[in-house]
Amino acid sequence: MKPPIRPIKRIPFTAEGYQKILEEKKKLLLERPDAVEHLRKAREMGDLSENGYYKAARARLSGIDARLRHLDNLTRFAKIVQTSNTGFIDIGNTVTVMSEDKTYVYTIVGGYESDPRKQTISYLSPLGKALMGKKVSDVVVVQTPSKLITYTIKEIR
Repeated sequence: MKPPIRPIKRIPFTAEGYQKILEEKKKLLLERPDAVEHLRKAREMGDLSENGYYKAARARLSGIDARLRHLDNLTRFAKIVQTSNTGFIDIGNTVTVMSEDKTYVYTIVGGYESDPRKQTISYLSPLGKALMGKKVSDVVVVQTPSKLITYTIKEIR
């Protein structure tokens, strides 16, 4: 008896996040020939065991290739999520929340494109999970390592 076929798990991205991945992939593909050339030059220098230039060139090329493989997997399994304006929080929405008289604005994004410094949080993060599917004036409680934080949803765009 054959094991059941599991459906392929898709990775959600906003259109902007997916575009950034494509741009990074394009940039790395442009850098790769230069890295290969540096590695070729380093090999021509002779003794590879004590050739720092060779080791650095090999590490650079390995890093580029590893990142390209990672980006290929992301693009292969990516699913671009269109922002919905249903009144309920979903990937792609920008949310204004209030906690302890402080206002925060976050955009909910896929797991691979989050950057809290840019006010983008993953739908998989504790706050992102709590916000998903909620509407304006809902209250969510998030457990942090030190305490519980209560957020009130003020606006969804």
